Amino acid sequence: MRREYLKYLLPLALGACPLVVLADAQSKVATNEAESAAVGQKAPAPSGDVVARVGDQDIHFSEINTMLNSSAVVGLSIPALGSPERDTVRITLLDKIVSANLIYLDALRKGMDRDPEYRHDMQRFENAILADLYYREHLVGEVEVSEAEIQAHLKENIVEGTELSEELRASIEAMLRKRKVEARQAELRGTLREDAEVSVYQNNFSPEGDAGREDAVVVAEVGGETITWREVKDRLIAAGKGAVRRDPLAMELDARLSALQGEIDIRLLAQRARGAGLESDPAYQKRVDEYRKTRLINLHRSRLASGMEPGEKELEAYFEANRAEISIPEFRKVQMVMVKTEEEARSLKAEIEAGDLTMYQAASEHSVAPDAKQNLGELGWIAQGKTKPQLDQVIFALQPDEIGGPVEAGGLWHLMTVQDVRDAQYADLDEPATRKQVRRRYIHEKLNDYVVELRKNEFPVQVYEDVLIRLAQQEADMVKTLSAQSREPGSVTQERIREMQKLLNP
Repeated sequence: MRREYLKYLLPLALGACPLVVLADAQSKVATNEAESAAVGQKAPAPSGDVVARVGDQDIHFSEINTMLNSSAVVGLSIPALGSPERDTVRITLLDKIVSANLIYLDALRKGMDRDPEYRHDMQRFENAILADLYYREHLVGEVEVSEAEIQAHLKENIVEGTELSEELRASIEAMLRKRKVEARQAELRGTLREDAEVSVYQNNFSPEGDAGREDAVVVAEVGGETITWREVKDRLIAAGKGAVRRDPLAMELDARLSALQGEIDIRLLAQRARGAGLESDPAYQKRVDEYRKTRLINLHRSRLASGMEPGEKELEAYFEANRAEISIPEFRKVQMVMVKTEEEARSLKAEIEAGDLTMYQAASEHSVAPDAKQNLGELGWIAQGKTKPQLDQVIFALQPDEIGGPVEAGGLWHLMTVQDVRDAQYADLDEPATRKQVRRRYIHEKLNDYVVELRKNEFPVQVYEDVLIRLAQQEADMVKTLSAQSREPGSVTQERIREMQKLLNP
């Protein structure tokens, strides 16, 4: 039977954060009608796999799936293709992408794409990508290893009579190719600088002048471009300190010069790449566009967060208002015996403390709890404040190996012991871990509120539910078809299963 995918998905309403799944189709219809009345008729969904639009930014189904299949998405699992769990994660990711696009559009509106730090980051990224393209395509290129070279290496370095298996051939070929690449790399710097004008001003990046050096100081000139101290100071300082850390006799200035030479090589390669027209390379343009957007989002989010730092009073007030959600109470792993009378409870306690009876035996043989014989009185982890007050008071005052009770609760008398303890967390704002957690949560909520306002008042958000449902259903149908094909006699899957069985059961 064909499974209906995302049947009750709610389109992202203006001001709704995050996306949710409705309980039934009637609620969905009512919500859609109310939304249409409130914000007007939506434009038809564009063709292709565009499932949402934020302002002028399209969100593609393939973009969500790329994130969905990436283990780098923090806090989200990677559900199996065609599973209902995949829909849930897909909706969560869609909301994250919508929020990121809102931050991006807000950054553009505020002119952050003209920010010097952002422009510097973009220039460095573009240079690095262009340099890599030119290096691979025009300097190193495809490194070929001939059959004659493989046979010569085999004859000179491998024991005579050794069979040239496919694995050995691949290993020799990889090693020879690596040697050729390294040889070309050794020639690279000389090749790069044959026709380029390069000037290095060593006094402008020596360690002695760091304290008073201005960012605009020129440390090198490369083919008509200048490299300033601001552009390279972090890398040069790190290179110098790292060299001295590894070898106390190393010269910090030499390490800085080596790092600067690497930056000069990148600039020269990038210049040649631009001269060769590699800026029009589709792969380059795609990577730059992706980085441009991601970097601007991260920069704007970081600066927004910096402006939302709470003062001491704000932090304290926030902690008190949200203590129940922030703090994790103490947990104790409890074993308990329940009997009908106080006299029986006291008698059992005396036997246990005398060593004549264990808590396990008391639970199995005397406890009136319905499942005592199965679990031997082990109740598992209990959070402080989550059981009856009279029991809670005793449980969370017990010392290891101490028998608590008898305590009356619910008409029965209880004996208990604590098997393990998990300490409370984030309960005291004076503790550094608690303060860090509270601060992070405070800023996160402020950022969420900011994004909600953007969604409500600044940039239109549309979700094309029909496209999302259709593409998700196509994925589910594909998985169902492939699964059925894999079970057919003679399929690749069945052949591999038989081969594996032969290996396991020769």
